[in-house]
Amino acid sequence: MLDSIYIGMSGLTSFSKGLSNISSNVANLNTTGFKGSELQFLDLFYQRQLSSGYASNGNGHYQGSGVKAGESSVKFTQGDFRQTGNDLDAAITGNGFFIVKKDNKTFFTRAGQFEINDSGNLVTRDDGALVQGYSGTSLKNINISGSRSVPATATTQVRLSDTLSINDATFNLSNVNIIDSLGKEHPVTISFVNNNATVAGQWTFTIKEGTNTLATGAINYSGSGVPVPGQEQFTFTFAPTGAISNQVTIDFSNTNSLSASSSSIKLSSQNGVKAGFLTKTALDNNGFLVLSYSNGQTRQFQQLALANVDNLSSLTPVGGNRFTQDGKAKLVISTAGNMGLGTLQVSGVELSNVDLAREFSELIVVQRGYQASSQVISAANEMIQQLGDIRGRR
Repeated sequence: MLDSIYIGMSGLTSFSKGLSNISSNVANLNTTGFKGSELQFLDLFYQRQLSSGYASNGNGHYQGSGVKAGESSVKFTQGDFRQTGNDLDAAITGNGFFIVKKDNKTFFTRAGQFEINDSGNLVTRDDGALVQGYSGTSLKNINISGSRSVPATATTQVRLSDTLSINDATFNLSNVNIIDSLGKEHPVTISFVNNNATVAGQWTFTIKEGTNTLATGAINYSGSGVPVPGQEQFTFTFAPTGAISNQVTIDFSNTNSLSASSSSIKLSSQNGVKAGFLTKTALDNNGFLVLSYSNGQTRQFQQLALANVDNLSSLTPVGGNRFTQDGKAKLVISTAGNMGLGTLQVSGVELSNVDLAREFSELIVVQRGYQASSQVISAANEMIQQLGDIRGRR
């Protein structure tokens, strides 16, 4: 009967560990990217007792020694996605882990809550671990310190579109902005004069900044109203004070000269930009860090690295929603959507995969198992007490 007490104690110990496992799962119900675990229970070794007359054929009585709590296995099922509105949050749909480095150690995580620190690095929001990007075939820190601004780009091409009506004698196109090498805008006016009476289909024009004439030229249209081939462009030298001079080309290829009620020629585009400063950083669905600037430009920066292993049981949880890898399984490193890795959802995070209903069901089983084991110990104790009472009555 003493062995029954020890067997009951093994039940109490194992079910206590089971309760701890359930407690950890439930406590992390709202932990971003948390993966719940399941505790295995194993029966202990058996004692074989052969009875008289059964020794030859090997039959007999097998008595177990109780139960023990085995290893806990992590369940890597997908958690739900929750929108956060944070442009640097991301979640993986499917296989894969984000890669972060802390104290020269590499970790894998499903928690995609990131931010840019003072040094320009993309880091985890909780402890500043360095998020890894994928460059060619290697990992590197994602750092934007050299990309917080973009220089000005001088205008080299101005595109016009729409119609110069042959019914108009003149037409002024104003507020055409040309940007110099310093990023300064220069509003210019292009004044058109219908010269059809002298040269069929010709318009002469003057380009002025204020009262300063920058250039004069002419554009010739064919009988069908389109620019004469080879004469669609006009180039002049733009040399504002203090800036570097450059060549600016006026492109008329998308204009025409027809019999319209009035002229409607307008600026279609120009390729100069002012200097810009970083206004926003965000992740896109391909894992690229997209930088937006005050001058309207955007730049696709470095791309997040993702990793996966062919044997998830080789990953060891180390806390902080992170895992380490023992090196025994094959490690795959690439980017979202490649080499079997999952896709990204941005501006949100993956929630815990803990199923509360299942955990409560397991809690009932563990509680009843613990209660039953304690009853076994109580029963064995009472039986031993009865033996003691019998001896006392002799």
